[in-house]
Amino acid sequence: MALANWWMLLIAAAIILTAIAIGLILGLRRSARHNSAPSAPIARAERLRELGSFQQAVRRRTAALVGVLALGVVAASVGGVVAARPMSSETIQPVNTSRDIMLCLDVSGSMSDVDVEVLAVFEELLSGLEGERIGLTIFNSSPVQVFPLTDDYDFIRTHLESIRSSFDYMEEIPEHWVGTLNGPGASLIGDGLASCAMRFDHLDDERSRSIILATDNEVAGASIVSLEEAAAYAASVGVRVFALNPVQGVNTQISDELIAATEVTGGQTYGLRDTTTVADVIRDVQEQDATQLRGQAQVVWTDTPNLWIAVLLVAGLGFVVLLWRVRL
Repeated sequence: MALANWWMLLIAAAIILTAIAIGLILGLRRSARHNSAPSAPIARAERLRELGSFQQAVRRRTAALVGVLALGVVAASVGGVVAARPMSSETIQPVNTSRDIMLCLDVSGSMSDVDVEVLAVFEELLSGLEGERIGLTIFNSSPVQVFPLTDDYDFIRTHLESIRSSFDYMEEIPEHWVGTLNGPGASLIGDGLASCAMRFDHLDDERSRSIILATDNEVAGASIVSLEEAAAYAASVGVRVFALNPVQGVNTQISDELIAATEVTGGQTYGLRDTTTVADVIRDVQEQDATQLRGQAQVVWTDTPNLWIAVLLVAGLGFVVLLWRVRL
């Protein structure tokens, strides 16, 4: 047990000593007045003091007075402890049992007509998840991390809505342009996917990691990493890729490339407008076993006055009852 205000014990001790001193002074003065006042002698008083009933009454009063003093000291001491705020410590190590999901959004010109729809799907996905850590990375000719992995869903929704509103082009430089146009070419899928795969943390821990990639796979320019190389890298670090393809079934060749890349990682490709897309992605992600992520150990201090308050109430009540009994 620790005390937040230990100096309150000094105050309680001072009060106890002061009360005892005052009691002694008043007792001595009363005794002096009694001895100096004239009194009528009582014959055979010594025989009265020898009576068993008299001696028993004296013992009872003496015991009561000692009890009053003891309970008063106990009540004042315990009151000092309560005022000093007794506290206990507990070491807590937060454990987050969840999966990690990186949302990976292609914001190139060919996707501008469907990105708002994709972000709506992301928000719908968010409503079906619970406890998963989610991050968002967008890319065009260069990738940008919008927010890292987090389980603060209000924070995630705020940023998803912000990115979605940037496609209204109400600002001179929309948010989804910032940092995504820093290189030649456009819609560099391989670079974007590789960047998303590198955004996962705690790589030494065996965790469920997934990427939800939204792209039409229409590359314009030379990327540093091809889609096949990025998929192979994701698979090597244990990341499964699930793709949302707005042109699924329209452009067979690029759709087949995307399907092959996701299957290499153990994932799957879905048509963006398929009626079961959201439910299927959630099911596939949650089929992976969730693992524990241990946070930094923290020492938490809490007030624990309950026992002391109970003792104070008992001692205080006993003190009042004995005072009434001895008629002090």
